[in-house]
Amino acid sequence: MSLSLRQIRYFVATAESGQVSQAAVNLAISQSAVTTAIKDLEETVGASLFDRTPHGMDLTVAGRRFLSQAYEILQKIDEATQLNLVSAEVKGTLTIAATYTVIGYFLPFHIERMRRQFPGIEIQLFELNRESVEEGLLTNRYDLAVMLTSNILNPELATEKLLSSQRRLWVSARHRLLEQESIGFKEVAEENYIMLTVDEASHTSLRYWSQTPYLPRITLRTSSVEAVRSLVANGQGVAILSDMVHRPWSLEGRRIETIALKDPIPSMDVGLAWRRNAEFTPAMEGVRSYFRRSFNIPE
Repeated sequence: MSLSLRQIRYFVATAESGQVSQAAVNLAISQSAVTTAIKDLEETVGASLFDRTPHGMDLTVAGRRFLSQAYEILQKIDEATQLNLVSAEVKGTLTIAATYTVIGYFLPFHIERMRRQFPGIEIQLFELNRESVEEGLLTNRYDLAVMLTSNILNPELATEKLLSSQRRLWVSARHRLLEQESIGFKEVAEENYIMLTVDEASHTSLRYWSQTPYLPRITLRTSSVEAVRSLVANGQGVAILSDMVHRPWSLEGRRIETIALKDPIPSMDVGLAWRRNAEFTPAMEGVRSYFRRSFNIPE
């Protein structure tokens, strides 16, 4: 059986998300397609790439090695298919504003790829809160923004969603809620709750909690994702956060599990933003085109 690019892409998506279901959502395909591709890939390479657990997909030693090689393969293919963009010699300076969560958990990988694809574009990156990003776009201090578009309220800004990251309940390994078949806000309200505040996370959280008869029992508010991660992993409370910022281990090496709640929770949407009716420069068009291709958005 031969190795295919599709298998590699599906493998990388699963490795990055830690779950077949989330990989399928990110790729806009069925879970069975991802599962089949990974199974065929493992047969081709002759090794198990994932440990299947009730709560996700953990890379094996062979899986971690293959992931490094998979990134190299995708990078080479990306470079080969983007030769036309490099030869176009798009030049200019592009100012991009981003909020904390986006610049920490989403943007660095794409900035590196864009700088390789557009060597003639000088990308200047700025980290700001939402209000400052919106004000900067409207006053032309920044050309584009990559941010949580689900938080944008200003009608003078245009947006384009790139991905939706599902929010789930974070709990420590062996937490009693892992043994229950169905969890909702009622059960979460009975637990100590660690509230993240950065990027308006607390405002967003309370907004969807307010649609229920329950309220979280908040024991700590913090702007640090790593603090939330450590406290949850050490059994000091639970949190509801997006898959994009989830990592299965705390800094102390303790496991963090996730649970999909039965009650509806809005996703965390990441996308581009710009001043409505702004005239796009070649550099702006190039970057927007890059993101559209990366996330399979029609041109």
